[in-house]
Amino acid sequence: MLSQFLAIRPRRMRKDDFSRRLMRENVVTVNDLIYPVFVLEGEGKVEEVKSMPGVQRQSLDQLLKTAKECVKLGIPALALFPVVPQSDKSLDAKEAYNPEGLVPRTVRALKKAYPELGVITDVALDPYTTHGQDGLIDDSGYVLNDETVAVLVKQALCHAEAGADVVAPSDMMDGRIGAIRDALEDSRYIYTRIMAYSAKYASAFYGPFRDAVGSAGNLGKSNKYNYQMDPANSDEALKEVALDIEEGADMVMVKPGMPYLDIVRRVKDEFGVPTYAYHVSGEYAMLKAAAQNGWLDEKACVLEAMLGFKRAGADGVLTYYAMDIARWLKE
Repeated sequence: MLSQFLAIRPRRMRKDDFSRRLMRENVVTVNDLIYPVFVLEGEGKVEEVKSMPGVQRQSLDQLLKTAKECVKLGIPALALFPVVPQSDKSLDAKEAYNPEGLVPRTVRALKKAYPELGVITDVALDPYTTHGQDGLIDDSGYVLNDETVAVLVKQALCHAEAGADVVAPSDMMDGRIGAIRDALEDSRYIYTRIMAYSAKYASAFYGPFRDAVGSAGNLGKSNKYNYQMDPANSDEALKEVALDIEEGADMVMVKPGMPYLDIVRRVKDEFGVPTYAYHVSGEYAMLKAAAQNGWLDEKACVLEAMLGFKRAGADGVLTYYAMDIARWLKE
């Protein structure tokens, strides 16, 4: 039987807005946002990504306009992903470290126009290979580790030389963080940060991204199981993160995001380092599709999702909703 008087009533603090705000444990701000963008060759080009409504591939002149809006909104950084022409793809991925390639040119233009905007570059070979894998392959199609790392080092140095603030190896090769850190130090790029995709899972949620960068067709029916992590594993993620920190990573990332918030929490609790999560293309596409069908309140659900990342321990989130969120937070 309920006592006539309750000494403890948790609902008291939930009654009014002011008291809910006073005890709020996590808050989403614009400082938590990194905006992934897709750049393509040409001028005056804007291409819609059909599987990601509201997301576009943009030529550099158009991307500079987007960057200007990001600066205006206070978004700290962009994560840059190239759409490489098929004619520039090869088995050895040599375009990945071409100093006059799409990414270095874009980095130089962004840093010249908006030096205060952080520029993060993707270090991986899948946009540049004819087979769509993140590394070089042998005759059987197996992705080679050490040979791939050698190319990733060249790619990272190319990006650093162009002025990238952060290089973000997303390939999941063993030892690549240490090799890249050594190369950056040897070349005196001592302030170039490394954001390691430390726990990147072989997820089914990446489909729309591969459409956006044009690697889906090259990959075909192949998969990335022999280098990306098994979605069933949690302890293994801590081992991967520990290795990347030891090798010189400044920041670590868990990818995908919402289905892996338990990993974010474990990483943050175990290591206490700057920890990020990628709200990936499939997660974005599901929210967008549900909202367009009138099944969900888009703004409310997206902001709730961001709170989930923060509550799990993420210091920031890469999300295609970054500009929308920044605008909503200003309202």
